[in-house]
Amino acid sequence: MDARLDYFADSTAGRALKHFMAVGRAFKESSLPAATQELVALRVSQINGCAACLDMHTKEAAAAGETAVRLHLVAAWREATVFTEAERAALELAEEGTRIADAGAGVRDEVWARAARHFDGEQLTTLVLLVSFMNAVNRLNVIARQPAGGYEPGRFH
Repeated sequence: MDARLDYFADSTAGRALKHFMAVGRAFKESSLPAATQELVALRVSQINGCAACLDMHTKEAAAAGETAVRLHLVAAWREATVFTEAERAALELAEEGTRIADAGAGVRDEVWARAARHFDGEQLTTLVLLVSFMNAVNRLNVIARQPAGGYEPGRFH
């Protein structure tokens, strides 16, 4: 499969994506646990069918020491016993924040409350920004049909 667009070859896209990359790096500097960030990025990308982001975040998580079992069970996190309560709350918030149209009312109050029990204000803000960011990046990749499989860990971080 060939990509429809080469974002890095276009000057306008290049200027914009430079800022996107900076946003992604800012998340890494936040107090939201890195493992939670990668799990959320994976779940949002699974929902949106973004192979390029699945490739990237699976490899980044594995390079950071994440286990194969947890990576394979992200799609079924509700039934899996390998995630902490905080991670489960983050994954639930990520799902509802991604499936806005399906839920009708956006993120439900009880989902927000569960996340707020595990994360402070800065972490919640980072989590919401991360979910929004991943949805945007997923759409950029899916629309342009960015291929997956060749990502090398550390390339964008």
